[in-house]
Amino acid sequence: MCQLSIIIPTYNERVNVRLIVNRIVQALSDNPIDYEILFIDDSRDDTPDVLKELASLFPQVRYLHRENAKGLGTAVVEGFQLSRGRHLIVMDADLQHPPELIPLIYHRLSEIDVVIPSRFIQGGSDGGLNWLRKFVSWTARSIGRIFIKKTRNISDCTGGFFGLNRDVIEKVALDPIGWKILMEILVKGNYRTVHEIPYSFVARDSGESKMSINEQWNYLRHIARLMLRSPDDRRFYLFCFVGILGVIVNLFVFTILVNLLAIPSLLASAVASIVAMLHNFVWHDKLTWKDYSKTKLSERILQFPKFMVISTLGIALTTSFVQLFIMNEWNIYLGQTAGIIVGTLWNYFANKKWTWSNPSKKRNTRDILVTQEIGQQNSF
Repeated sequence: MCQLSIIIPTYNERVNVRLIVNRIVQALSDNPIDYEILFIDDSRDDTPDVLKELASLFPQVRYLHRENAKGLGTAVVEGFQLSRGRHLIVMDADLQHPPELIPLIYHRLSEIDVVIPSRFIQGGSDGGLNWLRKFVSWTARSIGRIFIKKTRNISDCTGGFFGLNRDVIEKVALDPIGWKILMEILVKGNYRTVHEIPYSFVARDSGESKMSINEQWNYLRHIARLMLRSPDDRRFYLFCFVGILGVIVNLFVFTILVNLLAIPSLLASAVASIVAMLHNFVWHDKLTWKDYSKTKLSERILQFPKFMVISTLGIALTTSFVQLFIMNEWNIYLGQTAGIIVGTLWNYFANKKWTWSNPSKKRNTRDILVTQEIGQQNSF
């Protein structure tokens, strides 16, 4: 096993592969590192011929040409499987990712599990992208950071330039859609520390861009799949779904009690609310927090009363917002909406911390430490 594998997916990059090999070799010339440059190529032009020539000239260069293009994400995964290095760096062949940063990434990996060059911390630059590319990039990052918990403290979670130790992906089933492989690793990988270093993104000179409507659609599919497969990410959406079902149950029971059984409205409302709370509690216990099941009878008995107290306080929060809007002669529908949002957040986090808290789960949970390096660092 060598010290470092530099994995570079390529698609019709015949001009750039020569340049990037020369720049990597130059960047590492003063560093006594046993490394390899591994190209995973899906090209339809003569890039494979250029790679064959480079492999004959540079003993560090290896390549695999895949006949049927399968996408950048799968190319990186196959690169991981074929690589020999203890440390891995992934970068594009289009020279938008400066090879001169490789020594710094490599040395940071001696202490850090995942190292991510970032365009969006102090000292970084997006390379003067036009407003449309900036907007698309910002939107993609924002979607990822909203829906995927493990990316929220990372400024450049959608980048294609990153380094990691092999242990991070050891025995991890990576199955990316499209080209945002870093997010797949951040969600599924085994790591404790992430470190961001600033870099200047370089405008593309030649080759074919990965940006397309199809790839953006793949990114959204990838986000959805990662969210559904991550208990922490899907739990809040399951909570909201059960809550909506609870509203339907509440209205249904209320209608039956008032119209068919002629029960007074106030009493019917209270009974319907209790039935809906019981409905929500059962579904949260069996679905939303199914992996936080209590084993002690005393804990099980106390769960529903806890849930009722939290739900009652949530209702009080909602009505308080409505009263506040009424007092200030604001739109009561906006007040009700604001109250529902605040009440829902209260219910979710309070139940998570109190009703379905699980000490054994807490002990096994590892906080991810994310740090940033300030200042431009293009060489070690």
